[in-house]
Amino acid sequence: MATALPAQLEEGASEIAAPASNATLQDDGLYFADVAVRGRPIFQIGGLTDISARERAQIINRRIASIVLNAEDPGEVDVQFSAERTLATLRLNNRVLMTITQQDADDFGLPLEALAQRWAEQLTQAFNKPPLAIDVAQRINTTLRDLGRDTIDRLPALTGAFIIVLITWSLASGVRYGAFRWAQQTEGDRSTEVLVGRLGYGGVWILGSVVALGVMGLDFGALLGALGLTSVAIGFSLKDVLSNYISGVILLAARPFRLGDQVVIGEYEGTITQIQLRATTLKTYDGRMVYIPNQEVFQASIINNTASTQRRSSVMVGIDYDADINKAKQAIIAAVRQIKGVTPEFPVEVFVQELAASTVNLEVLFWVDSRRGEFLGTSSAVAQAVKEALQAAAVEMPTEIYTLLFRNAPPGIDDQIHQQQAELQQD
Repeated sequence: MATALPAQLEEGASEIAAPASNATLQDDGLYFADVAVRGRPIFQIGGLTDISARERAQIINRRIASIVLNAEDPGEVDVQFSAERTLATLRLNNRVLMTITQQDADDFGLPLEALAQRWAEQLTQAFNKPPLAIDVAQRINTTLRDLGRDTIDRLPALTGAFIIVLITWSLASGVRYGAFRWAQQTEGDRSTEVLVGRLGYGGVWILGSVVALGVMGLDFGALLGALGLTSVAIGFSLKDVLSNYISGVILLAARPFRLGDQVVIGEYEGTITQIQLRATTLKTYDGRMVYIPNQEVFQASIINNTASTQRRSSVMVGIDYDADINKAKQAIIAAVRQIKGVTPEFPVEVFVQELAASTVNLEVLFWVDSRRGEFLGTSSAVAQAVKEALQAAAVEMPTEIYTLLFRNAPPGIDDQIHQQQAELQQD
């Protein structure tokens, strides 16, 4: 509803001053600012000579917020014009919401009366709570508009950051390739080559990310402070995961084993098939795959059976006390040297290891290939050759002899035992 505005404007309409002849850029860099109801922008207004668009919108929004807070059903917004029809005032419940000037009409290219009626209708619709679907659609539209505006404002920074990311990607790929090639020429270990390449790649990306964030205007002091607090929280929550990764880096750098090595790690024994930053994969000799976290690998005692190409094996054999030990040694050494798989560069050694109850135990030491298959096969062949050589040399290999004592035996049993022993000796 439109009525005439008295010659003297109400004190509440003091958000305007004399209208400016041309729209000028305000001190805060904005031509227009949003007039909002319940946090939802309805339309935009421009600044005037003595007040910026932002300050003017803040005054109007405070009046609207006060009405919305104190009235369930505010009613309809009225329009009142001055006598000269150069000013219009929007009122609600006899309270001034805002004053519309000819400058506003010129900014939007509309007559003053048409602009005032449009804004009054828009405010009336906004005061009456819209259906949920319309409200959601309006909020989505507002969010997208704000996002588009922010994107346009930040377009130079985003473009610069995107260029930095492209340069970082190119440099990181080149550094990774160069580091990998260098590691191939110096290390000769696949796992270490991969580690060196990944560290170089990640280092360049970290540096490039810092530069890109700087181009976007990020405060590095605030970033470092946030990273400090975040790292403490992450450290406590991901302690085991980080420990596995750090242990993996140390293992790849120290290299207690390589891919294909046959090792004993704790209670597991087998062949190393994969070394990752988080876990080490081991294939047992019965074909099972074991994934061991690197933290456990780092803390365990590791036996690397194939760190050297040759490994010493041994065979125990017992001969009779009456046998000629030197003769037995010569027969054993000659037999072992004939076995294929025994390393000829190392001597075959035979030592008296123990004087047992019924035998003299000899330990045969020889060197074979350290791989498990060759190690077991050659050791078995040596044991068989030793047994056959001693038999051919007529060296007795008695079994264990047990002495039986009979207590409270019947009379005459001792005589029978002695008679049987005499018969055995004669045979």
